[in-house]
Amino acid sequence: MHTAIIWFRRDFRLADNPALELALASAERIVPLYIHAPEEEADWPPGGASRWWLHHSLAALDGRLRGLGSRLILRRGPALSVLQKLAAECGATSVYWNRRYEPAAIARDSVVKTALRAAGFTVRSGNSALLREPWEIQRAGRPYQVFTPYWKAARALGWPAAGPAAPSALPAVAELDSEPLAALALLPRIAWDREFYDCWTPGEQGAIAALRCFIDTALAHYAVGRDMPAQPVTSRLSPHLHFGEIGPRQIVHALLDEGDRAGATAGLDKFLDELGWREFAHYLLYHFPRTVTEPLDQRFADMAWESDAEGLRAWQRGLTGFPLVDAGMRQLWRTGWMHNRVRMIAASLLAKNLLLPWQEGARWFWDTLVDADLANNGLGWQWVAGCGADAAPYFRVFNPVLQGEKFDPQGDYVRQWVPALARMPARWIHQPWQAPANVLAQAGVRLGETYPLPIVDLADSRRRALLAFDAIKRR
Repeated sequence: MHTAIIWFRRDFRLADNPALELALASAERIVPLYIHAPEEEADWPPGGASRWWLHHSLAALDGRLRGLGSRLILRRGPALSVLQKLAAECGATSVYWNRRYEPAAIARDSVVKTALRAAGFTVRSGNSALLREPWEIQRAGRPYQVFTPYWKAARALGWPAAGPAAPSALPAVAELDSEPLAALALLPRIAWDREFYDCWTPGEQGAIAALRCFIDTALAHYAVGRDMPAQPVTSRLSPHLHFGEIGPRQIVHALLDEGDRAGATAGLDKFLDELGWREFAHYLLYHFPRTVTEPLDQRFADMAWESDAEGLRAWQRGLTGFPLVDAGMRQLWRTGWMHNRVRMIAASLLAKNLLLPWQEGARWFWDTLVDADLANNGLGWQWVAGCGADAAPYFRVFNPVLQGEKFDPQGDYVRQWVPALARMPARWIHQPWQAPANVLAQAGVRLGETYPLPIVDLADSRRRALLAFDAIKRR
């Protein structure tokens, strides 16, 4: 009887899972496996918030498998030796997995695949994470570096077919040793994650529920409301996508099925474009792997970044004195997530007004975001810093006051996350340092005590950033 190992990595679902489909088509018995090997992630092992999600996602996957008669085997790395040992224990002759696109994962998978095939194993991998493989879309043999022509070329290929539904039953797994999930020590020792449980439901079923909620309640308002951080209009699917609890094909086909809903067309088109940006991020990381830590625009390698540990710490803690930024950074710490519009504004303050290296911000987001994704994180930070593909011009510096007045006009988002400003009138909530003394007194705000003064002058710091950019332009 043929036995196959399906190596779950970041594809924690049973529907639309190509590796699972391959395994079920070729073997009578399958052994679902997760290998915990953070040392094989090079310099990017999962951060604290990602580890929290990973713990609960693995638990959810095991629960799904057990409900179908199977179970998840947990082992600790290195991956090749784990696969070889498990295959010897269960008699497996084939191994299936879904591809990842981070440089370290590609290098590791190449070694594993070569060694297993040399030992006589059948080894195949599938695409569960993307609509199109990064090597499918090129212009004159060269990768795109601008989103619009890239996405136009991708769309011209059409939407890929929907994947199969989850199986209704799975073969039982023989008696095999498995690490207890708690032994992976993914959860924090200090309970900074208390609010995460109120915000998130990791796992495949949580992902499907989040998609259904988005379609039913927010899709029709998405085109405009997506920029308003106080409005519950975003999909919040990003961590589910990162961990593969849902795939982009599933999302696209669910959205297309709803496309004729009255008022939803604009939201549908805009959200499909956002999925396109996610595709573009992975495309760029595949073709330009050095951009994990280096700017795509090499001029920025000579940028005169500042060193300011105190300023970095104030930014991380949400104590910059700019309410919209502080609200976002506090939302991030408490929930593991931040609204995308606010991410851009917070990133701009760090990289341009404070003139701190964008890599410092990327590292902080990596540790604190439940949706921390190497491709998306790098693209976002390089876009804001002006040094990446299709980046915002360096002279575009987000003004957190003007952005707040435009996208949080009543201050509801700030009031939610910065309670010290809860009683400030909307007119002053995004610039409390400009408010008259009597307004501050009535709101119970003591600048420098209950809420910090701005750590930088916006106009002066913008001029300083532009001078630094002009210096590298001339080189």
